[in-house]
Amino acid sequence: MVEYFEIYKFVVQSVGDRTGASDSLLHVHAGMAVMFLARLVTRRSLATWTPFLAVLAAALAKEIVDRAAHGAWRMPDTMFDIINTIFWPFVLMVGLRWRRARS
Repeated sequence: MVEYFEIYKFVVQSVGDRTGASDSLLHVHAGMAVMFLARLVTRRSLATWTPFLAVLAAALAKEIVDRAAHGAWRMPDTMFDIINTIFWPFVLMVGLRWRRARS
């Protein structure tokens, strides 16, 4: 099991190194990518909770794997990662819901 976490840490580090993007920016991009992928798979509007909840589930799952890989919670980093991942998908969903309600 330990070898899987070593592979995981290597892959995560490699993505950051190869893209040159910060960890925070990668979380933002991942959140938006998961939201649009969930939109395509579920065929639910971005204004519904379904794509956003997929982003939230993915963010929580990634942080649980991070916890297992690092052996402990790194709470400030964990909370910042979750916020970075879900912030823009949440804003997009709320904005679309607000626009729909005004129509």
